Amino acid sequence: MTTPSPLAVLPARVGGAVIATAVRGLAAARPAEKPMHPVGRVLRGRLERHGLEPGIGVPFVDDAGSDDVVARESKGIGLPPGLPDIHGLAVKVPLGGAGVDDLLADPVEGGTQHADLLLSTNGWGPVARFLVLPSAGMTTRPLTTLFPYRGPRGAVLIGARYVAEHHAQLAVAGLRSDWQVFADLHLEAPEPGTEHADDPDLEFDAVLNELPGLPNYEWVRRVRAPSYAIARRSRR
Repeated sequence: MTTPSPLAVLPARVGGAVIATAVRGLAAARPAEKPMHPVGRVLRGRLERHGLEPGIGVPFVDDAGSDDVVARESKGIGLPPGLPDIHGLAVKVPLGGAGVDDLLADPVEGGTQHADLLLSTNGWGPVARFLVLPSAGMTTRPLTTLFPYRGPRGAVLIGARYVAEHHAQLAVAGLRSDWQVFADLHLEAPEPGTEHADDPDLEFDAVLNELPGLPNYEWVRRVRAPSYAIARRSRR
C-alpha cells in the first residue's frame, strides 16, 4: 500500500468539495436533522472479523474478533423509491467495552466511546473507488469510504459489497491494489412493521470517531470537516 500522491487523491478532493457544496445547499434549502442521508433505517448487527494474512499493520483489520454494532442504511439525497440515489452504509463499532445498548442510549457526540465507519455507493476499480456513484438500490453497487485512511504501511481504503440483503462483506485495499475481504457484516432483519425505523438522534462522524489504528490524513480532515460541521449545525 502506498502513500497518496497529489494525482491519486485528486478525485477524492473533488468528491469532497462536491459533497461539501451539496450539504451546504441542502442544509439551506431543506433544514433537517440530517441534511445528507435524511432517509434511512437503523439496524443492529454483528461484525465478524476473520483477520487478514498478510496484514496491514492494524489490529482491527488483521486480528480476528467479533463486535455487536449499530448500522444505518440510508439514501444520500432522499429521492422517491425507484430513482437512483447515493446510498450509504454507516456502522458504529463500540470501543472500550461498550455495547450496542450503550450506543443507542447515549448516541450524541461526546458520549460512549465508539468508532464510525461511513461508506457510500462508489465504484470498485482503481479510479472508480474514489467516485461517488448513484445506484438503484442499497445492495446493487459496492460501497467504499471514498477517502483513504492513514495506515502504518500506507493508504488504506475500506469497502463493502452486499452478498445478500442483510449480509455485506468488508474489504480493504490500497489506492490501486486489489481488495481483500477481512470481515462479514450480518445485519438483523427488521421486525414486521419496523422495516423503515430510523433514529434521528443517532449521529455518525468519521472525523471525530476514527477507527482504531486508522486515523484520517490531515488533508482528509480538512476536506471532510466543513461538511460534517454543516451537518452538525443543521441537526442542532
